[in-house]
Amino acid sequence: MSDNTVPFCRTEITPEAQQAALRVLASGWVTTGAESFAFEQEFGAWVQAPYAVAVSSCTAAIEMALRTLGLPQGAPVLTPTLTFCGAVQAIVHAGLRPVLVDADSSTLTVSAEGVAKAARDGAAAMVIQHMGGYPVDGAELAEAAGIAPGTVVEDAAHGLGATVGGRPVGSFSRAGCFSFYATKNLPIGEGGAITTTDGELAERWRRMRLHGMSGDSWRRYHRSGTWRYTVEDAGMKANLTDLQAAIGREQLRRLAAWQQRRAAIAARYDAQLGGIPGLELPPRPATDTHAWHLYIVRIHRRAFGTDRDTVSERLGEAGIGTSVHFIPVHHLPYFRNLLGLDACGELATADQVFPQLLSLPLHPGLTDSDVDRVCEALADLAA
Repeated sequence: MSDNTVPFCRTEITPEAQQAALRVLASGWVTTGAESFAFEQEFGAWVQAPYAVAVSSCTAAIEMALRTLGLPQGAPVLTPTLTFCGAVQAIVHAGLRPVLVDADSSTLTVSAEGVAKAARDGAAAMVIQHMGGYPVDGAELAEAAGIAPGTVVEDAAHGLGATVGGRPVGSFSRAGCFSFYATKNLPIGEGGAITTTDGELAERWRRMRLHGMSGDSWRRYHRSGTWRYTVEDAGMKANLTDLQAAIGREQLRRLAAWQQRRAAIAARYDAQLGGIPGLELPPRPATDTHAWHLYIVRIHRRAFGTDRDTVSERLGEAGIGTSVHFIPVHHLPYFRNLLGLDACGELATADQVFPQLLSLPLHPGLTDSDVDRVCEALADLAA
């Protein structure tokens, strides 16, 4: 990649994390083991959650959290339509039925009014998303939907570092589901975790992530272990490896500094882009902390002078990477067929905002001059 490009994302694996990976590779034990258990403890402490369970992905985490709700097959689960398709696939894989919730026109998350409207025919549970890092209150949304707070699953793939009511996302819920994908705030490459306040539930997820077995291979093959195990619950294959965990442990040491840098980049964008007509900046929570996983602007075609797709193309030609988060779920053929056109119903706000959304580069390696270049390019494209 040439030096004059500004990539949408650049994954940084620290030298310490690289050395940790080599150490695990040399150890002879690379699957789930001591490193994974240590990572769970350290990640849980960072999030201030009583328990953390490391898993293969945030998608697997959401599915596992939903499966342990004990809902009947096909039970309705509320989910944003403006979300990553994998989060909705998790509902389907858990044997439940997604019920799509329209986007909030200001925050791009969901509102209490939107949730209440989607739940008018009933809801058994809900998956909430901290879109781009903007925190949402699961208890408030649960009340609006008429469901118990314990039936809310947090899709916190974007939410690491955000707060709700002054408390870290994932620290106080039944299930906070995190992602360590290459683009995320804590990049490992792949992986995820579930945090919870329920110790028994955490142990159940630890069994579930390895086929429901009572003893994982580390416990079975360790000097003090035994080959004997039993299976009492349904399980799946969703464990994190020690190789990933070792990388994650070292990356976690940088996370606070990375979060500060993300916030500084967002503030620099705000200062320079605020005066451009037709360019709407992302909202900030009134009292809580934004995680700044994404910096999503909205291009209002008439006032800006051109449309979102053209802006993205022109920035790309100038060596500046962008993305769009997300294609609404009800625009995707699989989900349209699965849910039926009528089920995709009244999702007008998502339809309206989707053509406007543009995610600008935001990662800790972005320099001030990179940010300035993005801002100057956007200003030049405006009418």
